[in-house]
Amino acid sequence: MAKKKEATVEERLRALYDLQLIDSRIDEIRNVRGELPLEVRDLEDEVAGLNIRLDKLVASLEVIDNDIANKKNSIEESKALMKKYAEQQKNVRNNREFNSLSKEIEFQELEIELAEKHIKEFKAQIEQKKEVISETKERLKERETHLKHKKGELDAILAETEKEEQALIDKSAEYKEQLEERLVSAYTRIRNNVKNGLAVVPIERGASGGSFFTIPPQIQVEIASRKKVITDEHSGRILVDAVLAEEQKEKMEKMFSKL
Repeated sequence: MAKKKEATVEERLRALYDLQLIDSRIDEIRNVRGELPLEVRDLEDEVAGLNIRLDKLVASLEVIDNDIANKKNSIEESKALMKKYAEQQKNVRNNREFNSLSKEIEFQELEIELAEKHIKEFKAQIEQKKEVISETKERLKERETHLKHKKGELDAILAETEKEEQALIDKSAEYKEQLEERLVSAYTRIRNNVKNGLAVVPIERGASGGSFFTIPPQIQVEIASRKKVITDEHSGRILVDAVLAEEQKEKMEKMFSKL
């Protein structure tokens, strides 16, 4: 079985730059989406939270309604007892029994007063809670409308880009498979350490792409010879010559247009 031919440095540089172009394209797609997925998730959480709050408020209204019903029942019970004690007073044998029943009647009157006071307080709580419910419903409606709008935006972007993004992710993995593990590790490390995700850059006007630091002429000659992988001493990025970069851009643009 024939041994697989080892890739030349130039082939590795081309593959690395191709990988960079693919990953940069993925970055562009994700930048278009921007913070939308996070916004949608936050809005979904907020809507869920408002719904839970509404349920709790409605449940608390039911509890207060039950409390009012219980107080009304106790008032009716107290009135029945007062009537009963008043009837008993007609048949008492002495003042002591009469006074004892009078105290019972007074006690029931106080119970009625207290129950009526509680009912008044409960009704005030109901009005307050109804106001909060109304405000919460208004807020919920506004957040649901906003969520619907943001989800629509996200769905539209996803519909346009999801298929291309997945194809690019697959291509990125495919290109990584073609490279040595150490090069992929170096590329990934550099990419994670720079803001714009550019780990492989061409020489532009005597400096590394996106940098103002001039590359010495001798180093530029070495980069153009494509005999070894050279990194920028200032940014740590892998450098390729402008001609190679242009050739790979043309090649990858054709590939992108077919995705």
